[in-house]
Amino acid sequence: MMNKVLLAVAVAALSTQAWAIKGTLVTATEKLNGDIKWQSRGKMYTVEMMRGKTPITMERKLQDVIRLEIPVPPGYEKAVSQVESGVGQQAVAALTKIVADYRMLIWDRPAGRYLALAHLAAGNVRKALDICNGVVADDKSAAYMGDIAPAYWQALLKLGRIDQLEGLLKKAAACDDRASSAAALVMRGDIIVSSSNDAPDKLRQALTDGYLRVVLLYQDAACRRERKEALVKAATIFDKLGQSSRAEMLRAESKKI
Repeated sequence: MMNKVLLAVAVAALSTQAWAIKGTLVTATEKLNGDIKWQSRGKMYTVEMMRGKTPITMERKLQDVIRLEIPVPPGYEKAVSQVESGVGQQAVAALTKIVADYRMLIWDRPAGRYLALAHLAAGNVRKALDICNGVVADDKSAAYMGDIAPAYWQALLKLGRIDQLEGLLKKAAACDDRASSAAALVMRGDIIVSSSNDAPDKLRQALTDGYLRVVLLYQDAACRRERKEALVKAATIFDKLGQSSRAEMLRAESKKI
């Protein structure tokens, strides 16, 4: 079980109120442990900590922060499990509260990803898109790499913005991040399936051009999440093709990840 969530920083809409969270602020050269606050006016973090018996406050600029490490919010792991199990609509309330409680002190991209996916599962595509746009507005690269990108792509697909989506997938495939490249191939399969009308030739294309490429070529630890998703989606395709034994084999493999 996780004992920490690694929080990537992306301030989408800054609040003037400071919210303190006990944790660790990490830069390229140091780790500062204490009560972390976001200062919106100066766009920096302060860490209140003890130096011996003396309380001190350290300031670090937003651009110098690599990540924040804080305890897992209550209910986070259950909500993530619900999203990954296909019942994301049940996680909307919990994830909404987690994101709201942390305000703009931090923006947890994994939590943002799962909240967007939960809204998609509940049929709230516009809400999902708003969450993703809040991150992308602050960091343009988040549209094609990192935690929020696959949820963003799903929202674009459901809204029929295929040209925009195709452009982002090309960027993901060309970037140096293997997980993003793998996620782009999963989405490639999703695009093909979305217009397939379950035609066997199209379903096979989704396998060869998308899901199975991830299964075969992206077996490293960095692509664990994407490979598991590809296995599950490939199994669904094999069910539709009447190859249930192959489908069950892939599902069994996905459970080992």
